[in-house]
Formats: sequence, C-alpha cells, structure tokens
Amino acid sequence: MSVLLSARELSKSYSHRPLFANLSFDLRVGEKIGLIGPNGAGKSTLLKLLAGLEVPDAGDRTIRRGASVGYLMQDDQFPAGQTATEVIVAALADAHLEDHERETRAAITLTQVGFEDRDIRADTLSGGWRKRLALARELAKEPDFLLMDEPTNHLDLPGVVWLEKFLKSANFGYLVATHDRAFLRAVAPEILEIDRVYPDGAFRASGGYDNFADRRAEFLEAQMRQRDAVANQVRRETEWLGRKAAARTRKASSRIEAAHERRAELAELNYRTASANAATIDFAGSGRQTRKLITAAGVSKSLGGRELFSGVDLILSPGMKLGLLGANGSGKSTLLKVLGGQLPPDAGTVTRADGLRVEVFEQGRSSLDLSQTLRRALSPNNDTVVFRDQPIHVASWARRFLFESEQLDIELSALSGGEQARVRIAQLMLRPADLLLLDEPTNDLDIPALEVLEDSLEDFPGAIVLVSHDRELMDRLCTEVIGLDGRGRSAPFGSVGQWLTAYDKAATATKAEAKPAAVAKAPAAKAKKLSYKEQQELEGMEATIHAAEEQVTVRQAEVERAATAGHAVLTEACRVLEEAEQAVAKLYARWEELEAKRTG
Repeated sequence: MSVLLSARELSKSYSHRPLFANLSFDLRVGEKIGLIGPNGAGKSTLLKLLAGLEVPDAGDRTIRRGASVGYLMQDDQFPAGQTATEVIVAALADAHLEDHERETRAAITLTQVGFEDRDIRADTLSGGWRKRLALARELAKEPDFLLMDEPTNHLDLPGVVWLEKFLKSANFGYLVATHDRAFLRAVAPEILEIDRVYPDGAFRASGGYDNFADRRAEFLEAQMRQRDAVANQVRRETEWLGRKAAARTRKASSRIEAAHERRAELAELNYRTASANAATIDFAGSGRQTRKLITAAGVSKSLGGRELFSGVDLILSPGMKLGLLGANGSGKSTLLKVLGGQLPPDAGTVTRADGLRVEVFEQGRSSLDLSQTLRRALSPNNDTVVFRDQPIHVASWARRFLFESEQLDIELSALSGGEQARVRIAQLMLRPADLLLLDEPTNDLDIPALEVLEDSLEDFPGAIVLVSHDRELMDRLCTEVIGLDGRGRSAPFGSVGQWLTAYDKAATATKAEAKPAAVAKAPAAKAKKLSYKEQQELEGMEATIHAAEEQVTVRQAEVERAATAGHAVLTEACRVLEEAEQAVAKLYARWEELEAKRTG
C-alpha cells in the first residue's frame, strides 16, 4: 500500500507541558488503525496536527498530492438552524459540484448513515444522531483517509454496534482514537499507541488489539530488564569512582565519561518506565454481613407521562454485580436513582438494610466542584486523608491517581475529563460502602485506568449496580444483566451480546408495527381523492413522524437530567416532553386520516 500521510519527528507542547516529541509514522491507503494512549498523551492534538488544523512545534506532516483527509472531531458542532441536508451541502461548498449534485450527494450520505428525515434541524438531534450527522458531513467529502476522535462518544450500545459494522465495510482507511477495547477489536486490525514510555514516543503492532497488548507487555518487560541492568552498571561505576577518587588520571577519563553516559541512560529509562504506572484504584467494602442489602419489589417509574420500567424485582446482596442495559433514554440512570433513594418509585417498594452505606458515581461527575483545587477535592479539611485506617499525605494520595505534586493547587476545571474521573474515584475510595451505584464511570478513562478499575470492582466485596457503554467491562464484571426497553418492560439477559440481539429484533418489530400496512409499499400512482398538497404530506409523513419521535427521545433525556435540578425545572421538562409526545400522537392520527381518505 502506498503512503498517503506521513508524520516526521512531530513535537507539541502546551504551557510548557510536553505532549509528545519526535513522533514519526506513515499512514497508508486503506489502513484501519486504532489510536490509543494514556490521558494527556496528546491523541486529540495529534489528530488535529495530522488533519492540518494545528501546527506542530517541530517536525513535518506531509500528505500525498491530490489525497483527501477527513477529520471527525470529538465534539459535534453545527451552525444554528441548519437542517441535516443543509449541514452536508455547506460542507461541500468548496467541492466542484453543481447545486443539484450537492443535494444528491447529501441525500445519499444521510441515507447511508441512517437518516430518514433529511430536513430535520441539526440542533434538535440527540447526541447519537448528532454523531451520525457529523460522520455524514465527512463522508460526503469522499475522504481517502478519515481521522476520528472518540467517535463512540454519545452513542448508546446499539449505536456503537452500528458504527462498528459501518467502519468494517468502509472503503477508506482511518485512524480512530478510542478507549473502547471491544470497539478496537472490531474495527482496528492495527494499533498505534503514543506514550512517553516508548523510546520513539509510539508503539505500533498489527494483528488486532489483543496481539498488540501481548507485544506491548513483552516490550515493557524487556525495557524494565534493561533499566535494572543499567541501574546495576551505574551502581558499580559509582562504587569504582568513589574508591578511585585519588587516582582519577587521564587514563581513567574514558571510564568516567562512560559512567556519566550510563547515568543519563538510566535517567531516561527511569522517566519512561515511571510513565507505565497505572492509577491505584481500590474500593473499600464495609464488611457488612447482611445478605439482603436492597430488595426491590414491583418497582415502576414514569417520567413526563412515559413509563420507563415497571414490575422490577431484584435483590442486591454482597458480591452481586448487576449491569443495566438499554438505549439512551430507556431509564437506566433513573433506576439507579430509585435504588439509591434519590427518586421515589411510582409503584412498588424499595427496602434498604438498616444503615446501608451507598456511594454513587454520577454520570458526568456532576458532584465535582470544578472551582476547587485538586488538593481540596482530594482532602477537603487538611493535607491528610485516611484510607483503610491509615493516614496518607495528600501528595502521596494524589500520586496513587497519577497526579504530580505541582498539580495540587490547580483547579479541577483545568483537568481533562479522564483526570476528573480519577478525582471522583479517589473521593469514593475514602468512604467504605456496602453498595456502589456507578453511572458511566468509564467515560474519559484511558485503557490502563479502565483495566485497574475493572480489577478493583471485581474484588469489591459489596454489591455493584453498573451502567456503562463499555462492553468489555460489563461482560467481564457483571454476574447478572437486566435490559430496559424504555417502554415499561425489563428482562434478564445472559450477556451484553444477547441483549443486543434481542434489542435489534425488538427495534425491527416495533418499526414494522408503527408503519401502517397501507403505506408499506409506495402507491403506484397518486391517489385521486387527495389534493396534491395532501399527497405530498402523506408521502413525507413517515419521515415527519420519525423526526418527531427523535424529539421525544431528546425531551426524555432532558427530563432525566432535570430529575435532580429542582421541582420547577423538572416540571417544565415534563411539560415539554408531554407536548412532544402529543405531537407524535397527532401525526399518527393525521396519517390514518390521510390513508382513510386515499383508500376511500
């Protein structure tokens, strides 16, 4: 395969903080590569450099003449008020195309990523559909190579699976930055990791993620052996220099120079091997012997007039690890809040053991005060924390989570998402718990931190209820799984894969049921009993209803977010959701009315 894009000795720093230095690699036509690295390694910055959106401090980025490189940014941004079609057409402004060709390409691309209503406004889309629209905007430019920064952000599990299938069949090459290991296994036959632990700043291996992990482990083990060997050499040379201090003649100068070089080599190896450390995560159980921590019987909950789940029965005992699955807006976070006592059930009972100690990792880490310094967030009252009855200085506690002492006095707002997640985990670790309620704890964590989190949760003696889009974590950790369909039904499943299969079948069946039989096939000719305007309305009704239902999904998510924002905010969000649901009902009624008129 011919080289399409090259990086030669790229270096970049921010505020005197080096991200990477002297990175060199080639991206070839058709290559499909996963980009990984610890938080702060500079993955997003590297993608921007490769896309030509930022300039390196040193080094060069070259692209083959005539080649086109697309860039899917991490946060989706669209001009206010534009429809999906207008977003795509605007992206093609510089393409040598006629207006009708732009419109045609926009229609084809939007259909390719699943849009049925091409005139829906971009600012009304849910997070998952915004991501699809952003992808469509890049695909319409027909890139030879696509750079993608965390493309699974805002996608629910079904959306992630859709993206996997799409990328596996793509006819273009790509470099995709992600921490999702299952996603990497599905879409990336080759892995590139950037990390200061490597002599050249990067390590690349083909054969998929698992083979990469094996080769990475072998390399790091060999590097550690090298570090130990050099340390022994430095120790011997230091002893020799000490004994021969009086005899340092010109004859020994070469040995002295070699000793200095060896010390420099050791310093470099110490620097690299230190960065291979992972955060130390260790949740403390309370030691409670009670067999029933929480008993839920016939629990139901509705928001905004829509039933999320009903008749939920479960018993949480020490050692139980329950996973909650469902599409965005299906009620997973709401069920967590009901179990934790933050929301009351509409029906049924939730019985908690006396003195039950519950700790919650809330989605978005909303309990963090971003105006606090790292020091006060880790240790609110003084410079000492107590973990497992042992006092620990805040600087030492911070190092367990890979923070340097000089970071203690910076505000949390200046930290990355992954660093903020580690702060929240550090806070939870100081409070022994019987039950952990974890709502998307893996968001923004890098792969080493994810693996340590898995190990800690696996060893946690209490009960865990987990909501996560990370299939690797769910499959490895959860002893039981419950799937929510967002329409009041729930059911147990044996694995994430089993639930995804059931979800696909249910979604297909629901779509078929929602479509009136009379419009399952397009009419051969326009009906005479309908006016031209009515005929046009009928032909576009299915797409209109789909757009209205997407609005309901958006409003449902707003209601869930408003659940902890106060009564007035929740009431208003419920009112808006009810209006959206009424709009859908009116559209279905209008559809039936037009069909009845058409058929006489």
